[in-house]
Amino acid sequence: MMEHESNVNPTLSKSTGLPRKRFYRARAHSNPLSDSHFPVPVAPSQFDYSSHYPQISNDSKKIEFADIGCGFGGLLISLSTLFPATLMIGMELRDKVTEYVKERILALRTGNPGQYQNISVVRTNSMKYIPNYFEKGQLKKMFFLFPDPHFKEKNHRRRVISPYLLDEYAYALAVGGIIYTITDVEELGEWMKSCLERHPLFEPLIVQELEDDPVVKLLSTATEEGQKVARNGGQTYQAVYRRRTGPIE
Repeated sequence: MMEHESNVNPTLSKSTGLPRKRFYRARAHSNPLSDSHFPVPVAPSQFDYSSHYPQISNDSKKIEFADIGCGFGGLLISLSTLFPATLMIGMELRDKVTEYVKERILALRTGNPGQYQNISVVRTNSMKYIPNYFEKGQLKKMFFLFPDPHFKEKNHRRRVISPYLLDEYAYALAVGGIIYTITDVEELGEWMKSCLERHPLFEPLIVQELEDDPVVKLLSTATEEGQKVARNGGQTYQAVYRRRTGPIE
């Protein structure tokens, strides 16, 4: 009995088999301008699909959804069953959080044969390496849910939505592709909306499109951050924009 108990992985929940967050806690955010050490593909063609999606045999299939700063992976999990034929990736800078999402996905795959094969996570700095992972026009959806607000004006350059970075996102997004953003910080919400509004390659979705899009409903409910805001009765600020026709190199 004692030998059996010693072999139990304490990081996994006995009831669900899923990893327990308390073993993977990290700082709420990381400095995106710091130099971290992790492997990065030199080009999108060098990204190792087989290690991330081992059950996907179609070599022509490419990632179409990217969750930038995916946190504990709640959105990815929800999207996986909503779009089972779509490959998606979470991009996270914090190493412990990335490891948690990896373990969570593996546990879900084990407990639900045939499901969750279309999602994965990679530790990387999306503010630096988006072009290393995605070809021009490859993505159909990009998500920026509850990003670090970087309140101080001198740190606004660290914000994941900025005029400069929107150029890179517009490059990776197909025409008609959509950027989804949400925050509970009003000033950041206005900032992200203003950046998108002023960019020549993005246009807002109209009210009817937002109501018809099942993904919009997940923005405030699928993530740990969104659930915390809801529990506290907080307000959220969304900006959802479409990649419009126009050249970018």
